[in-house]
Amino acid sequence: MAKTGVTSRRPPAKKRSLDRRCEIEISIRNQCLTLRCGNLPARIYPISSSRFGLGTEEGSYKTPLGQFRIAEKIGHGMPIGTVFRGRVPLRPEEPLPETEDLITSRILWLEGLDSDNSNTKERFVYIHGTKHEDRIGRPDSHGCIRMRNADVIELFDLVQEGTAVRIAD
Repeated sequence: MAKTGVTSRRPPAKKRSLDRRCEIEISIRNQCLTLRCGNLPARIYPISSSRFGLGTEEGSYKTPLGQFRIAEKIGHGMPIGTVFRGRVPLRPEEPLPETEDLITSRILWLEGLDSDNSNTKERFVYIHGTKHEDRIGRPDSHGCIRMRNADVIELFDLVQEGTAVRIAD
């Protein structure tokens, strides 16, 4: 269980896109992501934001704040735990990238909509799975929003490209 005590809440079965317009709210303070459909929370997941703090500076590895949208969804149908390099899934025989911040299972690539976070896509800030699921619930990433692999796969299946995302302190 995450340090914040937040666990995934799911209704039984059914993993398909929700019918109503949904948006994602991410709370850095609570280290959680809430998928809202209408005014109601449909899902709540624990996350991990940047260990380097908040910001938009190029090369800072900080998590940006503000309004975003999901620009691209990458990894549909890939097995849980698939490792991506440059948004391309590695084949089993390929060596792992030389980083501790592996990107696994799915990628939701964010695009900043505010003037001060407009470089988010160029900074390659994603919502993605991680091999460090034991660190979910506290700041530990290199700028992205990390999720448990099963959680990011479920979220991936519930949202569309263009879904609004808000990251707040």
